[in-house]
Amino acid sequence: MTRTITKIGMGLLILSTMLLNAWIPAQAASEGPFERIILRGGILVNGEGAPPVGPVDIVIEGDTITRVDIVGYPGVPIHERRRPVADENTREIDISGHYVLPGFVDMHGHIGGSAPNIPPEYVYKLWLAHGITTVREPGSFRGVEWTVEEARKAAAHEIIAPRIIPYAGFGRGSEEPIITGEQAREWIRWVHAQGAEGIKFFGATPRVISAAIDEANQLGMGTMMHHAQLNVVRTNVLDSARMGLGSMEHWYGLPEALFTDQVIQNYSPDYNYQNEQDRFGEAGQLWKQAARKGSPRWEQVRDELIELDFTINPTLNIYEASRDAAAQRNAEWHAEYTLPTLWDFFKPSRYAHGSYWFDWTTDHEIAWRENYRLWFEFLNDFKNHGGRVTAGSDSGYIYKIYGFGYIQELELLREAGFNALEVVRAATLSGAEALGLEEQIGSIVPGKKADLFIVKENPLRNLKVLYGTGHYRLDDENRPMRTQGVLYTMRDGVLYDAQQLLADVRAIVREAKEAEQTDD
Repeated sequence: MTRTITKIGMGLLILSTMLLNAWIPAQAASEGPFERIILRGGILVNGEGAPPVGPVDIVIEGDTITRVDIVGYPGVPIHERRRPVADENTREIDISGHYVLPGFVDMHGHIGGSAPNIPPEYVYKLWLAHGITTVREPGSFRGVEWTVEEARKAAAHEIIAPRIIPYAGFGRGSEEPIITGEQAREWIRWVHAQGAEGIKFFGATPRVISAAIDEANQLGMGTMMHHAQLNVVRTNVLDSARMGLGSMEHWYGLPEALFTDQVIQNYSPDYNYQNEQDRFGEAGQLWKQAARKGSPRWEQVRDELIELDFTINPTLNIYEASRDAAAQRNAEWHAEYTLPTLWDFFKPSRYAHGSYWFDWTTDHEIAWRENYRLWFEFLNDFKNHGGRVTAGSDSGYIYKIYGFGYIQELELLREAGFNALEVVRAATLSGAEALGLEEQIGSIVPGKKADLFIVKENPLRNLKVLYGTGHYRLDDENRPMRTQGVLYTMRDGVLYDAQQLLADVRAIVREAKEAEQTDD
């Protein structure tokens, strides 16, 4: 890839007075990959669970990390003799005192598709601006061929985007219903030939799901499932894990696997799955019907899922409005970062999935707060006994915006009981492991891809510093201010100016709003 920007002199915006002694114009979004680049003096959080260490110099050649050298001690001058030497072909960036983390892995990221007219550029730039360098796309609504082509363009750096892992929604594109195991296998082989790297299931008969998962596993494809209520009685999470499923999405199917006094969820007599308020309202009653922590059933399900090397990708953030609708509806980033088409989609509607605010009550929110408490308890216990929990956002629904929703997911894992380093590991190495990419991405060590991001503040102290809107606080002179959020994101050695990406998104939103006003 040719360089898209060049060094220029004084007068252009820099990320901070401490950050750069090499200048990058604010108008440029990306640069690189470089023959050789050294990030000097940062504090490293490597993603594997090690505590922060610094100052370190990180050497990157092309798309690969080649050295990570500890070059001194905090608060005293660096030992210059310990530092890797730069030659005339080396780019250097001073990131002294800044934090460097592995690129985040979003295990559930739709490239639009929820509302009409969502530009992929809008989605991609928000992801990268929040440190997300890899996205598992769960069965794009734009079609598998389109998603596979976007993945190719991203890999070739023809577009500004994270690495895309394209999955296909089970059965999409089939000319007839899939009702036999052989039909399922044929469809899996067909979509594999299209370039899909995995399959997302919502549910089907056990023989169809079992055959499809088996065929996918034989072809080396990943598998994930949203255990929809229409099929969960016959195939809950434990059933599908035994069939060889790789990961569960959200939480449906897990409480059902923990039932001891019943087989079917206690639905109200007037429940209708096509009524979104019924669907989400009564989902908030589900965890309290499951076995409790410490019970034989709880431990049996937990331990067997761990033994099966099963992954839980909870997407906690996507249901956050269920326990506080007003807070999510009025999130501070909506004004500048939410497209009008998304805002219209989020409004109450009996036609739109997830727009379930027909008459959302205090009691609904109270039930969901208890639902979260029990859900958190299982996730933390699963993690503490060796289970793999990853981070995914599912943005584009229920007041959730790309990038911002992912940082909320990290905050919710923290609320679930994960310490800050465990949150980072869930968002980085655990996601890489679930994708079978742990030898390439997920941590900052020599030999891996140069996927990382840089933030001035310490995210282990406060995850809020990762939001694109920054963290609101007082400065040392008693003045309200905001931090900047992520400053730089790097994928495969290409350096992205996260602040410019955010500016690009703000411009997209402004133009969309102006166009809407013109149409009116």
